[in-house]
Amino acid sequence: MFNQFYGFTRTPFTRDILTSALYYPDMLDETIGRLEYAAESQLFVVVTGDAGTGKTTTLRRFTSELDSGHFKVLYLADSKLTPRHFYKGLLEQLGCESKFYRGDAKRQLHNQIEMMRGIHGLLPVVIVDEAHLLDREMLEEVRFLLNFKMDAESPMALILVGQSELWDRLRLQSFAAIRQRIDLQCKLPHYDRAQVGEYIRKHLMEVNAQSDIFTDAAIHEIFQFSNGTPRLVNKICTHCLIYGAQNKQKLIDDHMVKLVIEGELS
Repeated sequence: MFNQFYGFTRTPFTRDILTSALYYPDMLDETIGRLEYAAESQLFVVVTGDAGTGKTTTLRRFTSELDSGHFKVLYLADSKLTPRHFYKGLLEQLGCESKFYRGDAKRQLHNQIEMMRGIHGLLPVVIVDEAHLLDREMLEEVRFLLNFKMDAESPMALILVGQSELWDRLRLQSFAAIRQRIDLQCKLPHYDRAQVGEYIRKHLMEVNAQSDIFTDAAIHEIFQFSNGTPRLVNKICTHCLIYGAQNKQKLIDDHMVKLVIEGELS
């Protein structure tokens, strides 16, 4: 409803924005670089961050930049993932019908990976999203999964992605054996005040905004309320654009942001 009023070519603050149009500060470029290194070296990585800090969006950009002729990405996101369903989900993505018993399915997966690497020259990259929801049995299975050829090599790049509580769990003494296998650990931070401003301006620029719609004071209020969380920045900006279009306001100032937050988001 506000795209026409503000002259946007499309909606600026949505989840389905093209990866090429996303704002990424240097610190997130470093995270992408680490993930690319992990894919090439077939490492075990844990990526954590608070809700709304852009974990899945970061994965979108990471996977979009991988060479499909060199890597095979397998993605799972299931809050009730069990070892059996883990192997079943991966094998189905490889076009195979999984064996019923866990041990058989695990050997089947290892065989498929060896064929993939040997015949097709593809390196597997397994991504498990929402990993903070995995139970102890599934986390333990990760350790056994990575024990390949008498622990002489890694069968895949494995990336666990979850909220900050995932790392809190892995730091417990009871998970020491799993933690010792982790090659890289990345934590996505919140944006600071300057980055929130850059984020908003970048997304507006990508939809052909003619001028700065949000004043500096408005951006400061957005930062204060969102605490630098991209998902909340998107939500506040979208609500403000709706309010601004309904009230025929081309410029969104701090007063309008406060009205929207108090009336619609508090």
